[in-house]
Amino acid sequence: MDWLDADGYTIGRLLVTRGLAAIYLVAFLAALLQFRALIGAHGILPVPAFVRAVPFRRSPSLFHWRYSDRLFAAVATAGAVLALLTLVGVTEQLPLAACMLVWFALWVLYLSIVNVGQVWYSFGWESLLLEAGVLAIFLGNADTSPQFAVLLLVRWLLFRLEFGAGLIKWRGDRCWRDLTCLYYHHETQPMPGPFSRHFHHLPRPLHRIEVAGNHFTQLVVPFGLFAPQPVAGIAAGIMIVTQLWLVLSGNFAWLNWITIVLGLSVLPDEFYGWIVVPMAEYGPTPEPFVAAVLSLTAAVAVLSYWPVRNMLSHRQAMNASFNRWHFVNTYGAFGSVTRTRREVIVEGTADAVSTPATEWREYEFKGKPGDVHRRPRQYAPYHLRLDWMMWFAGISRDYAAGWFPRFVRKLLENDRDTLKLLRHNPFPDKPPARIRARLFRYRYTTHAEHRATGAWWVRDSLGDFMMPVSRSDVRAR
Repeated sequence: MDWLDADGYTIGRLLVTRGLAAIYLVAFLAALLQFRALIGAHGILPVPAFVRAVPFRRSPSLFHWRYSDRLFAAVATAGAVLALLTLVGVTEQLPLAACMLVWFALWVLYLSIVNVGQVWYSFGWESLLLEAGVLAIFLGNADTSPQFAVLLLVRWLLFRLEFGAGLIKWRGDRCWRDLTCLYYHHETQPMPGPFSRHFHHLPRPLHRIEVAGNHFTQLVVPFGLFAPQPVAGIAAGIMIVTQLWLVLSGNFAWLNWITIVLGLSVLPDEFYGWIVVPMAEYGPTPEPFVAAVLSLTAAVAVLSYWPVRNMLSHRQAMNASFNRWHFVNTYGAFGSVTRTRREVIVEGTADAVSTPATEWREYEFKGKPGDVHRRPRQYAPYHLRLDWMMWFAGISRDYAAGWFPRFVRKLLENDRDTLKLLRHNPFPDKPPARIRARLFRYRYTTHAEHRATGAWWVRDSLGDFMMPVSRSDVRAR
């Protein structure tokens, strides 16, 4: 059925499959390096306890049949290996059925992790990767022509991602409508990057232009994705440039990068004229594959009812999945913007009893602000899950109620896996006797302050987040 073939999108498909493979690789590596402390058998929120409380039908995962840290590591490692093989082009050279099976395995393995990941995997880009991963199953191999229906579904995902984000902002915080949100957002975003302070200090008229440009990109441009070329390509190009701006200004895991990857699928081969790629010659598209593509299209059309209804609702939800398979979701973030940055600073002491001479030593995290003289680092697309949850904790204690006391207990035990998530352990030889947490307001230094002190931040105490506790005070849950 050649009428379903999408001539002229060979390079776009290649970049999408390689790009998604790269993001899968980062996601599996992040899971492998962080799971023991976060959700391992002896982690802060252990998987075994979760699967005992939540049945398979509510959260499908391979780990409902069996869990061990060794098995989790095997799953994450297998996913990383498959992603790497796909990234270097091995998967696309396989027979069509085998190629589809590899992409299906990537989706199943990562779904199994996300569905037992609890708060650590509650971010919108987890569902976004899984939804894009399903579509990738049907992108075909090197011998199969790209299917226009699948590329159209990729555009529909990109539309929902951008338009949903635009709507949640326009309906949310008033500062999005009066164009002032970026007076604050570069400073208060979850995890600033190395250039975020420079973006924050741009003139305020430029911040207003930034917000207006964001509204145009997210509320107007997405409709161009469904127009004929070159309009569709221009729309995707605008989105890609906007996302690169966000990559420079912050750390949003792989949210920006996966949006860029999806946008690349919209650009026709003519756009990539500077890339020397042999002309592809495809054979007839297998009829079972065409049937599968049509079935996928019908399924997406039916499942789109819920995200469309959500986008049209005045009570629009952000980053919601309407089914346990994380397929055909709704997206959107930062409907409200915090005006001040509040950071939880965790400290320990070797003294069992406080005295005027008690020394409190600060735990340093890898990504979130702590030491005011330390410049923020670039980590995206890698996702520092604990650092992100500490940002939520600074907004409200309620966000941390289920895990923060357990995290503190791990620090009181000098738990090796937990300490690997941190940049610095101030108690390398012996566990601390007590831990406390204090709340600070952080702001960027002005240009004059930075020249005088070399500091990137100024911080002021807001009081206690958690009073000092010892191992006997924090009970295992």
